[in-house]
Amino acid sequence: MPLSEYILNDIKPISVTDKIKDVQELFNQLTYSHFPVKKDDVFIGSISETDAHCFESGKTIEDYLYAVEGFHVWRQNIWLDVLEAFAQNDTNIMPVLDENKRYLGFYELNDIISLFNDTPFFAEPGSILIVEKGYNDYSFSEISQIVESNNAKLLGAFISKMENDVVQVTIKMGSTGLNEIIQTFRRYSYNVVSGHQEDVFLKNLKDRSDYLNKYLNL
Repeated sequence: MPLSEYILNDIKPISVTDKIKDVQELFNQLTYSHFPVKKDDVFIGSISETDAHCFESGKTIEDYLYAVEGFHVWRQNIWLDVLEAFAQNDTNIMPVLDENKRYLGFYELNDIISLFNDTPFFAEPGSILIVEKGYNDYSFSEISQIVESNNAKLLGAFISKMENDVVQVTIKMGSTGLNEIIQTFRRYSYNVVSGHQEDVFLKNLKDRSDYLNKYLNL
């Protein structure tokens, strides 16, 4: 289904001439964090629920235009771009404009997330690992090579954290040879942040074996 099929228009944008009191009541009735605003039938941005409840109820939106946020996406944007826009603006509603900057409607965050959940990264059975390495030392081609050299299929990978020149990569793959994959990542100097039960079991077994060897050598 094309992303444009998810554009909603069941609730029309509010006008700059609307009273803040009416806007506050609208937010009380709905679960949106923001709501689109038009001026003379032209989209100018969105007002947040937090701001609306701080404003004087007797005034209009036009008295608070400085608080209107201009975020939006274009009709031709792919769902990853839209998801990024949601995250960057901390909102659960995203206005959609066409190539002529005309307001078409809005996306709801839950609808876009559902598209993400339908991708093989989440929908296909498999295992997830989180590995980390220095920013200048990791590469997706190397990560792919490590997974596929152990006869597993790579279903997806993305940078899930970046801090102090260390990059954390979340990887989804088939479950074949998972322990071998973990050991290969370690040989390539990746730190495995998340493990799995088999790996923990083998580590505990090795620790007990080392302890036993020390005991026997006493």
